[in-house]
Order: sequence, then structure tokens, then C-alpha cells
Amino acid sequence: MDIALIAIVAALASALTLYSGFGLGTLLLPAFALFLDAPIAVAATAVVHLLNNLFKGALLWTRVDWRTVLAFGVPAIPAAVFGAWVLSLLGNTPRLFEWDAFGQTFGPTGAGLIIGLLMIAFASLELQPWFHRLKAPPRLMPVGGLITGFFGGLTGQQGAFRSIFLLRSGLPPERFIATGVMIAVLVDLSRLTTYAASFSAAGLDWAGREGLMVLAGALSAFAGALVATRYLHKLTIGVIRYGVAVLMLAIGAALSIGVLG
Repeated sequence: MDIALIAIVAALASALTLYSGFGLGTLLLPAFALFLDAPIAVAATAVVHLLNNLFKGALLWTRVDWRTVLAFGVPAIPAAVFGAWVLSLLGNTPRLFEWDAFGQTFGPTGAGLIIGLLMIAFASLELQPWFHRLKAPPRLMPVGGLITGFFGGLTGQQGAFRSIFLLRSGLPPERFIATGVMIAVLVDLSRLTTYAASFSAAGLDWAGREGLMVLAGALSAFAGALVATRYLHKLTIGVIRYGVAVLMLAIGAALSIGVLG
């Protein structure tokens, strides 16, 4: 039951988030957390997330806009490291408020509430026709990378902000998706040592059932991404734009009330 659920969630989330550029880790973590302790669930999600980005990068590398990757992705790497460092200084902040449902207690931290509200604000703008006409000059791509990387290191939600900035770049749908994937690969690889440390600290048992769950999640995510790439030619930037906005609204709302975070 546990392996089947992980496989289904990973496949569906991978297919969906290929188009939006973010959300796999957010959707997969709760599934792992149903069966594993929180630190191990985080580590397991990180493995699947990294492997899936590498797989998608291999599928899509011929469609990547490398100029945008360099302009946007390179500044994002040190910014992500800096954001993670700031997070380590802040430590575990208390919840601002709490509420109960289904026998569990939920509530947002200060960082979760701020990022959730920012995501809702950006998503709401993305649904406005006038906002679609705004373009980001190429010289501003490094600024977008810095902002995206910092929030990624601080909160783990870098994919949503990356997609918002890349939507302003004027890339066609296939290049938008492929370029976002390659930037995500760069950021994930920059966190590789952090991931390795989290695996060790969490005590992830690669030879046991935990390792089997990770393997099932990774293979299913590969399958979802492979199926989704076959429909790239049918996508329009409008479909991607509204998909990004809807997913940002959902995740932003969940962060704001403390369901995620």
C-alpha cells in the first residue's frame, strides 16, 4: 500500500509539475510523511526530486535556452546557499497561530506565512491580463536568479518564483519548460552536500523498505515526466501561465494556514 501510493503520487506530480516547473517536492513530501518519520521523509523526497530533475534535464537538454540558464541559474546558486544559511540562523521559528483538524494541529510559521502570501500575490497578478504584457529585459534575469535562489534556500519554494520570472522572459513553451528544468538541476546539484548530510542525519535505510519506496518514487516520477514530455508540442504559454498561477495559489494558501511548511 505504501509503495503503491508513493508511486502513484510521484507519477502524477511529476507529470503535472513538468509544465509548471515546480511542486513535485511539495506534493510528494506529504505522501512520504504518511509512512516515514519527518526527517527521513524530507531526505527521501530530496532524493526523488534531484533524480527526477536530472532525468528531465536529460530528456529536454536540446530545447534549453542556455543563455537564460547562465544568466538566471548561476546567480541563483550562491543565493540559494545564502538563503539556506539565513534559515540556519533563524532556526525553528514558532507558529504564529494554531488550529486543529482531523486530530492534528496546524499553523504557519512567520516565514511560511510571508512566503505563502507572496505566492498568492504573484499568482493573482499572473491571472491579470495586463500583467501578461510585462516583459523582463535580459539584463534583469540575474536579479530574478538572485531572488529566486534566496527564497529557494530560505523556504524550499524556489521553483514557483523561478517560473514567475521566466514567464516574463518571452520564451516559447518548450524552451520555458526545458530552461526551468536545467536551472532546477543547477540549484539541486548545488545543494547536493546538504542532501547527503540530511540522508546521514535522518538515517535513511537504502537497503530496506525506505530505499524501495525511494526507488519506486523515482522510477514513477521518471515515467510521469516521460509521458508529459510527449505533449509539450500541444502546450501554449497561456496554459502554462494559468497552470503556474493555480498551483501557486494552492501552495500559497496551504503555506499561509500552516498545512504545509
